[in-house]
Amino acid sequence: MLLLRVSIGTLMLIWGADKLANVSHGVLVSETFYLGLFSAPGLLKVFGVFQILIGFLVALGLLRRYAYPVLLAITAATLLGVWRSVVDPHGWVIEGGNVLFYPSIVIFAGVLVLWSFRPEDRLSIDARRGQRSRTQ
Repeated sequence: MLLLRVSIGTLMLIWGADKLANVSHGVLVSETFYLGLFSAPGLLKVFGVFQILIGFLVALGLLRRYAYPVLLAITAATLLGVWRSVVDPHGWVIEGGNVLFYPSIVIFAGVLVLWSFRPEDRLSIDARRGQRSRTQ
């Protein structure tokens, strides 16, 4: 659970940092995969900061009750944006598929695992806080 949580949290950090450091890339991604809904540079920067915050919370295992549903929504939006690449990764039938985006479904599934097995993640800050309060 620790490795899954830290790796997915780090991915959110990377996605958020990219939105801040390379706004034009974020605009291109929005135009290509999200119908231009998030193409405003200011909005992308806000999303970038938000994703960095979620990434830190997830990686640390802090406020998981709130961070995991938000993380699921982010990864679901990503999955929907690249659905062609999940259904037809090589683009043999559906135009626009790209095998590099297929892992979006794996990331989404990983978030479902994190959320489902939250009580089993004993190395999170949330779990550590709970142990301390039970022993005091």
